[in-house]
Amino acid sequence: MSTTVLVLSGPNLATLGSREPEIYGSTTLAELQGQVIAEGERLGLDVECRQTDDEAELVRWVHEAAAAGWDVVLNPAAFTHYSYAVGDACAHLVGMGSRLVEVHLSNPAARESFRHTSVVGRSASGTIAGFGVGSYLLALRALANPQV
Repeated sequence: MSTTVLVLSGPNLATLGSREPEIYGSTTLAELQGQVIAEGERLGLDVECRQTDDEAELVRWVHEAAAAGWDVVLNPAAFTHYSYAVGDACAHLVGMGSRLVEVHLSNPAARESFRHTSVVGRSASGTIAGFGVGSYLLALRALANPQV
């Protein structure tokens, strides 16, 4: 089992810290990534963080992880609700033997109805939502457990 975890953040997450802090918090993406890398080191995981607003790039990264046998923590952001391309890439990732944890800073189930559907969740080992930056940290803790 690989100890490499690719932590992927989707569209608009580069604006963390300034975009709707009442929903997403005041932590910037750079601060979030620093916390994620530190937690990964603490857990003995090799963590690489990436962010994109581009659906095709996100799909390529998920395919890269599948080919390498890496586990993935994914915050698909708005792609959660409609990107069948991202959903299909996640299904391929899991089919290749990698684990996937879907994360969200806020709780989509407590928000607008269009956010209640995830095309990624069907493939995920689990979904962690509503704990802000802690959602990412909890996902890493789950992946550090080989029984998950």
